[in-house]
Amino acid sequence: MLPYLNPSLSIDERVADLMGRMTLAEKVGQLMMLDAGGEDLSFINSMQPGSILHIFGEKANRAMDLAAKNRLGIPLLVGEDGIHGHSFWKGATIFPSQLAMAASWNPALIEQIARVTAEEMAATGVHWTFSPVLCLSRDLRWGRTGETFGEDPFLIGEYGAAMIRGYQGKDLKDRTAVLATAKHYAGYSETQGGRDASEADLSRRKLRSYFLPPFERAVRAGAASFMTGYQSIDGVPSTANHWLLTEVLKEEWGFKGVLVTDWNNTGRMVTEQKVCANYTDAAVVALRAGNDIIMTTPEFLEGAIEAVRSGMLNEAEIDAPCARLLALKFRLGLFEDPRRYDPIRTEYEISRADHCAVNLEAARQSLVLLQNNGLLPLDARKPLSILVTGPNADDDLSQLGDWSLGSPQHPPEAGKQPREKTITVLDGIRALAPSGSTIRYEQGCSIVNDDLSGIPAAVSAARESDVVVAVVGDHLDFIGECKSTATLELQGGQVALLNALAETGKPMILVLVASKPLVLPRSVWQSSAIFECFNPGMQGGRALAEAIFGYLNPSGKLTISYPIHVGQQPVFYSQVRGQHGDRYADLTQEPLFPFGHGLSYTRYRYSNLRLASPVLSRGQAAEIDVDVENTGDRAGDEIVQVYVSDLVTSATWVNKALKNFTRVHLEPGEKKTLHFVLPWESFQIVNADGYSVVEPGEFEIMVGPSSRDRDLLITTLRVV
Repeated sequence: MLPYLNPSLSIDERVADLMGRMTLAEKVGQLMMLDAGGEDLSFINSMQPGSILHIFGEKANRAMDLAAKNRLGIPLLVGEDGIHGHSFWKGATIFPSQLAMAASWNPALIEQIARVTAEEMAATGVHWTFSPVLCLSRDLRWGRTGETFGEDPFLIGEYGAAMIRGYQGKDLKDRTAVLATAKHYAGYSETQGGRDASEADLSRRKLRSYFLPPFERAVRAGAASFMTGYQSIDGVPSTANHWLLTEVLKEEWGFKGVLVTDWNNTGRMVTEQKVCANYTDAAVVALRAGNDIIMTTPEFLEGAIEAVRSGMLNEAEIDAPCARLLALKFRLGLFEDPRRYDPIRTEYEISRADHCAVNLEAARQSLVLLQNNGLLPLDARKPLSILVTGPNADDDLSQLGDWSLGSPQHPPEAGKQPREKTITVLDGIRALAPSGSTIRYEQGCSIVNDDLSGIPAAVSAARESDVVVAVVGDHLDFIGECKSTATLELQGGQVALLNALAETGKPMILVLVASKPLVLPRSVWQSSAIFECFNPGMQGGRALAEAIFGYLNPSGKLTISYPIHVGQQPVFYSQVRGQHGDRYADLTQEPLFPFGHGLSYTRYRYSNLRLASPVLSRGQAAEIDVDVENTGDRAGDEIVQVYVSDLVTSATWVNKALKNFTRVHLEPGEKKTLHFVLPWESFQIVNADGYSVVEPGEFEIMVGPSSRDRDLLITTLRVV
């Protein structure tokens, strides 16, 4: 047995032996991730890539067979986009989008979501998912807002760590483990005008203050891979940013995994950003910046080989990333078990009953009740006449959102998720409405055109109904990569539909099925109730119907601020202090619904906020207690949020920042004392020199149900 095939040897010994047997072309091939979406897989033998993507099932097995015939038989690493479920496998469990699941404020649930996704992906021959997204939402016009966890760095870091744990499991050698990818590193979401992949106007201090902390948390959580962003910062494409990729990620944070470029990022330096004259130059720049794997730039093979032959690169600069990748393959145990697609195991894993149960719980906890004038919950014992209307009321694709079969990432011939797997809002209401109820359905209008011909029928049905459920939002045409929007207004005929329904005077439950916050017309600001579902996944309609009829007490809270007008951008809660005034001359700066907001069918009272000690010395943690009481007549879950404000800082800083949170279940009349620990790092700022420091002085500790000032109890802590 050759030493590199001997599992009793150490990984370092096996890597060294294998590297000593490889040609330059074989090493460069290992650094390439190529698109296997087409039928011709001959490139696996001609180019010998180390990894491939957009492949699973029997086709993945065929690719593995081809790789096994290469001279050294190095196994392939197979990657796929499993963003909120096994996105492109028919019948897989498709969960709420990241922005939706974030509203649960439940890292343990998010870890379960990732675990289920890993179990379903691994069975189909996939080793690697390109998730989670750790970008901060900034300009809501950005098409990929729905892929984020929201606007807060601390919360994003907690959720990202949870997903990483879920994907990778307890041990990478577990056959259900898939590699997690922290992306897009870093600053990709700081766009100009919301446009995707535009130049990000970021200083290093701003990166360290807000954009880098979730990624540092991902390193501590053991993320096996990172992915670069598409954007450039200060004239340097992320793929070429040595400071970001090597000095910070690998040297400062000690990241030992692999760093992969996003789709053709190396080629884009030649064809789009035009900072490299040719692919040889681009290969040199990408490798010297710190990239380990070059995604979907086939020209990299000849470019890198030429760079070594011409003396522009030393072969050692190829060896280092190659060794990192091979070490990861050995850690996964792929040389012993390439983890092929198993149809029997797949049949068992895909859409298992317990997986569907996790999905339903995710949809339930992700549901946010934004407004309620007392109409809800409807009496589940009383027959009602209900109109369900709106373009997203029965649209399964809009409910699943981006990164699912039927979305633009895969061609139309790939099909869509089976319709029967998704419970739409209309499906859910029909299933759970009280016996004897009359359910009418009128689509009313379209999102993708201005046809208003369906509105009269919807208005007529509304007048004959006791309650109107209007389901509006966005469409796949206005969601995702390369699909940023110039406005946040409801598209198509939706505003006209809502205006007409409002004029009937009928009680209206407004339901938002959308990838991100949208601007609502004034006609519905006083709606009897408003639910935010985002893209709630396959079980979203069931969860919403449970809430409407009182079987579920909503508990979700926003992790992103909801604007009144698109001109309020950016509207996130943690604004840097110091602007002149606190409003626009023509409009408030306050959001319509703030970060952390979400209502319940019961009421909670906060009281008796106290510190274990009013003084904090260097290196200590602050301990806080607060009483929370359910003063209503229904059991419920409350999400308790803890914010910190450093009152005087050496450099400008945010007005407040989330530093802890918890979900607490309370029966009617029950009071609990909640205990929070804020570690020393909770009081850090990034000073003008770019260093994270805790400065002495007064801090406010704020606890409450949202980020809004009037909702928060406040106490003062002195740091010495």
